[in-house]
Amino acid sequence: MWRYGVLLGMAVLVTGCQTTHEQLINQGYPPAYADGFQDGCSSGRQAAGVMAGDFRKDVPRYLHNRQYETGWDDGFRQCHAMRENQDLQEYQARHRDERDEQWQEEKDRDAARAYRRK
Repeated sequence: MWRYGVLLGMAVLVTGCQTTHEQLINQGYPPAYADGFQDGCSSGRQAAGVMAGDFRKDVPRYLHNRQYETGWDDGFRQCHAMRENQDLQEYQARHRDERDEQWQEEKDRDAARAYRRK
């Protein structure tokens, strides 16, 4: 089920100006699933710390409509994971740059010491 959500998410990201909801409907997903996915995705982004996302969940519908529930769960997991992955990549890029700079400075200092000894 998790792989299914990842593939769905990749397909959602590749499309142009359509909303996720419209795209899911056009791909043949039931409207209840598309509604749940949209709500879950917004909630997942909000849970990952994105201020633009709102926590949305139609609880009665979630409890009684399996398609909405599955869509909500898939949307939440996927959008939450995507946002956390973006944050991790940005963090690693910042620290990789810092480590590269530190390494270059250390290399330059060692080279300067080596040349001074001769």
